[in-house]
Amino acid sequence: MQYLQWIIKGLAMGAADLVPGVSGGTLAFILGIYQRLLGAISQCNLTALQLLLRGQIKALWQHVDGTFLLCLFSGIIVSIFSLAGVISHVLSSRPIPLWALFCALILAALPHLCRSLNWTPWRLILAALGIVFSVLVGMLTPREFEPQSWMFFVAGAIAICAMILPGISGAFILLMSGMYAPVLLAVNELQLGVLALFMLGCIVGLLSFSRVLNWMLQHYHDASLALLIGVVIGALYRIWPWQQQQQLYWPWQYAEQVGQADMLLALVCAVFGAALMMLLLNMERWLKPVAQATGTSAD
Repeated sequence: MQYLQWIIKGLAMGAADLVPGVSGGTLAFILGIYQRLLGAISQCNLTALQLLLRGQIKALWQHVDGTFLLCLFSGIIVSIFSLAGVISHVLSSRPIPLWALFCALILAALPHLCRSLNWTPWRLILAALGIVFSVLVGMLTPREFEPQSWMFFVAGAIAICAMILPGISGAFILLMSGMYAPVLLAVNELQLGVLALFMLGCIVGLLSFSRVLNWMLQHYHDASLALLIGVVIGALYRIWPWQQQQQLYWPWQYAEQVGQADMLLALVCAVFGAALMMLLLNMERWLKPVAQATGTSAD
């Protein structure tokens, strides 16, 4: 049952990573696996390489928390390759309901996140700084150009750093840098050479930046959590469904000044998103009866 939970959380992270403005790191942070993920990735170090060269595969697997990473990244990869085309189509045809779904996901999780920390004036200041940082990133404007091959490596390294930072979307950084459409095209058309460069950049960025975040959480845990919660709150600016050229509207204002606001469908998607987040947050508790009935463990 624990493996199933990790796979489901990986599926949710993969879907979030595809949407500019939403971060898989946000979902990992909300779902309580963020610090374990950073710790496991940080263990891909010289010790892991030595274990590999000695042929100590079992010790290596335990060292890097291999089962956890395998389940999580299996879910992420399956989600990305199965949903890339669907999400790309929805973003171009009916983006408002999709934004409403992910906005509701984060809003539904905020009370859970805020209760996880004992707030002090200093931590409130850090949260405010996180909000400001996230909003400023969300105000970046996109670029368009014809990318060179090496740019896919650089884009992968930068995007994965944003992807594992809660509240900052790797897909959004790709969009702002002009690399989102080329990368999505490479995924849809299985351009293996381009994807290999992008993945290599992701690996380099992931192994380096995860160590920085893991060190922060180990040495300044509560302060780091406050900052990250602020970044998650600030991300709502970028994914608010009713906006035009970085101008935010209430749904009825959007309908009057911009056009069709898709309010009914957006409301349905928002309710579904909130319910989905409640399901994900309480998954372990709700799976316990199933585990007991089947004689397995939910832990």
